[in-house]
Formats: sequence, structure tokens, C-alpha cells
Amino acid sequence: MPETIARRLTGLAAVAAAVALIVQVPLYFVYDGAPPDGNVLSRLLIGIVALACLVVFVTALRELVGRVAPDHAWAGSLAFSTGLVYATVTLVSMGLEAGAVIAADHPIDPTIEVSGTYVLYGTISKLMLALFLTALGQAVGRARLLPRWTVRSAYVLAGINLAFVPSLFFGNDPAFFYAANGWGTTALLGAVLSYWLLALGIAFCRGAARVAPVAGAPAPRR
Repeated sequence: MPETIARRLTGLAAVAAAVALIVQVPLYFVYDGAPPDGNVLSRLLIGIVALACLVVFVTALRELVGRVAPDHAWAGSLAFSTGLVYATVTLVSMGLEAGAVIAADHPIDPTIEVSGTYVLYGTISKLMLALFLTALGQAVGRARLLPRWTVRSAYVLAGINLAFVPSLFFGNDPAFFYAANGWGTTALLGAVLSYWLLALGIAFCRGAARVAPVAGAPAPRR
């Protein structure tokens, strides 16, 4: 795959994932108490689409790093594997929520009542995201694919996610910022990730436009 196409695919996949996540997050705050089934299933479906796009993003990123900087392909592979684990864990969480909502004979709030998702959405996802963002920052920085702000911000976000790994010790009240399923652990970090991913995708698309006239040439140094 030519570098220009790989960059563009990576960027478009990141933008698509980010847009879906940005649409999804507000749906968690539309209703007080248990939301109707339609709300829950709609936001889960949007989230599933977002994670499918994320899988495309991490796959394209691995291929792009391997092409531009073969010596640092290990970082791209680590970003791919941890990103894939994060997507898988989150998809399992969404499946548990959807199953509980479909089976219930009355509206339920799956963020509270589906206890199996507490650690999946919280501690496990945050640790996988921290590893993913660290590897992504390393891969992008070593391969010089994007401006330095993308690398620094990836490391900062990795540190923030790592700080939420102990959230499993703080209960299951969604109104509590640092709970296992708290609004800080899940919704806030999810919103921050989505807007960061949008900026990253735009940066990749802009990079593809810059290398288009010299497709096949090494990536410009920044």
C-alpha cells in the first residue's frame, strides 16, 4: 500500500471513530434514571461502529509505521495489539449491556445494573488505553509521522488513563467521579479520547496531503 493511501486511511479511520464516539457520549446524559431501551441500544450501536473504525485505524497505523520506519515497527505492532485488546474488551462490555437491556422486561440502567462491565470499562480499559497511547506516541514520534504535539499529548493521555486504573476500589456509583463506573472514569475520559482522536485523524489526513506530490518518498522530518 502506498504511503499516501496508508496515511489517508489511517486518518479517515481515526476521524470516523472519533465522530461516532462524539455522537455517542451525550446519549448517556439524556435521561435521569433508567433510560428507555431505544436510547441504550442506539448508543451501543454507535459505539460498536466507532470501535470497528478504531480497529481499522490501529491496523492501518501498524502498516504505516512498518513502511515508514521499519526499525520501529515493534512500536506500531504494540499499538496495534493493545488497541485491538481495548476494542475487544469494550465490545464485550457493550455486548453484556445490550443483552441485559434486551432481556429485561422493564427499562434498566446498564451502567449500574450490569456489574460485569465495571472493571471492563474501567480498570482494564484504562490500562489498555495507557499502553496503547504510550506505544502510539512512541511509534508516531520515532517514525516522525506527525507534529510533536501529537506525541506529547499521547503521553499525557496515557498518564491520565493510568491514574484511573485503581478506580475499581471506589465503588459503583456513576455520580462519583472516580468510581469504577463513574462519570470521570468512563464518560469524561471517553470524551477526551474522542476529541483527541479527531485531532489525530485530521493531522494524519493533512500529512497525506503533504506527501501526495512525492508519494513513495520518505516521510518529511519535523
